[in-house]
Amino acid sequence: MSAPLNFIVVDDSKLDCFIAEKIIKNTGRSETVSAFQQATDALVFIKTLPATSTPTVVFVDIQMPVMNGFEFVEAFEALPENIRQGYSIYMLSSSINENDIAKVKGYSSVKQFLNKPLTNNTITIVLEHFT
Repeated sequence: MSAPLNFIVVDDSKLDCFIAEKIIKNTGRSETVSAFQQATDALVFIKTLPATSTPTVVFVDIQMPVMNGFEFVEAFEALPENIRQGYSIYMLSSSINENDIAKVKGYSSVKQFLNKPLTNNTITIVLEHFT
């Protein structure tokens, strides 16, 4: 059995957060699942978490009010390396915008662009990177 992972879901849709949490918990690979409807809250959470050896997968929606997914990643990448090193970010969007896909590739901390909503299949693909 592969090691458990921590998960953070950042999406302004309460329903999408709920669905993502359920799917992640059903994989049996989650040590923790934290969901945030505001990217700013997720950033504060990441900054205040104690360091852990358990990798953390972050799913962040691109289209959000207050702080969008790109702004979140830019703020995340400004954090100290010792905080960033345990995280793998996956950007989510319901629209397949070529500009967004190209922009995602410009961030070193973003592993992949994924279509919303999260599905069992999508989670399985992501988990293959952590076996």
